[in-house]
Amino acid sequence: MQKEILKATQKNERSVVKFLRDLIAIKSMSSQEEQVIHRIQQEMEDCKFDEVKIDPMGNILGRVGKGKHVIAFDAHVDTVDVGNPANWKVDPFKGAERDGIIYGRGACDMKGALASIVHGGKLIKELGLEDDYTLYVVGSVQEEDCDGLCWQYIINEDKLRPEVVVIAEPTNLSVYRGHRGRMEIEVRTKGISCHGSAPERGVNAVYKMAPIVQDIEQLNERLGGEPFLGKGTVTIAEIRSTSPSMCAVADSSTIHLDRRLAATDTIDSAVKEIQDLPGVKKAKAEVVVLDYAVPSWKGLTYPTKKYYPTWLLPENHPVLAGGVKTFEGLFGEKPHVGRWVFSTNGVAVMGMHKIPCIGFGPGNEIHAHMATEQIPIEHLVKSVAWYASFPLIYTGSKKAE
Repeated sequence: MQKEILKATQKNERSVVKFLRDLIAIKSMSSQEEQVIHRIQQEMEDCKFDEVKIDPMGNILGRVGKGKHVIAFDAHVDTVDVGNPANWKVDPFKGAERDGIIYGRGACDMKGALASIVHGGKLIKELGLEDDYTLYVVGSVQEEDCDGLCWQYIINEDKLRPEVVVIAEPTNLSVYRGHRGRMEIEVRTKGISCHGSAPERGVNAVYKMAPIVQDIEQLNERLGGEPFLGKGTVTIAEIRSTSPSMCAVADSSTIHLDRRLAATDTIDSAVKEIQDLPGVKKAKAEVVVLDYAVPSWKGLTYPTKKYYPTWLLPENHPVLAGGVKTFEGLFGEKPHVGRWVFSTNGVAVMGMHKIPCIGFGPGNEIHAHMATEQIPIEHLVKSVAWYASFPLIYTGSKKAE
């Protein structure tokens, strides 16, 4: 059956490409996804999904089948902005096709995956591959701004709790089983402003921050981890200050930290590491884990801490075995099993809610957020086949034989 699935997928290549190019042509930054959600709705309906709904947050959920095993495929529909347009050699919103590659914003991260999971559902319907499973194909929102927020809502409010979720972020057609978590932290110092002509009358908050900056750089070198996911990291993403004027001493200073979490790191341990820095103690600086509370495109605000836990699926987990077996049956070779460098919605699905996740997706993550963003058409085709096959393999269906 898997060879038949692969053959049918190859015949469907141009339909997947057209859908992806349509998606790329629609700008859809976080909280601005309405138009692309409606285009996905149209495609799911054309593909004869059994049910298509948009939840109150703005996520789209397409259902195929009604069996007892609940499986979900996830692809976020929002993208980052294009940055400096001069860096692009193609129009980022045209989905240019050259030599078997599609270019444009979102091609790799991750509208290509969205096109593939939708057409995976289409193939299941066309080939009659439904069995004792229910598949939800999810187009999720606001991931680029706050990874996992969408799935916090889907699990807590939509009351959808699958037994396994496939994160379709780009894996270069490898099977992934985890990644480091992350946090967004601010360190804040306070000073006393005065006229800039006599700075000795005040206390400069930037000067109080200077030793902390050095401490952060040194902390990054000391952070540990384990071999598979890698070490934790911390870096300063932004530094800013306030003063009554440009002729005055700064009365506050803030640094924004991007903290990547190793397998053994927790929210408490990461905060304490910052609080214990000599410069932080001397300055009596405030250490704060930031909050996210931005309305979705439907106007719903769902606040959360900017803490995104690490997750790692065990090597002997049956979900991982199902992903590997699916690949082997389709392509006649063992897949590479790896992990992402960046973060995904898995931080909520498995990191917070302990629902098993694996990753499989078209494209290479090295192209994400770049002006060279691209995805091979071959990856789209192979991914569609994998998505159509996985539910059968995972559930042990006789239809896979």
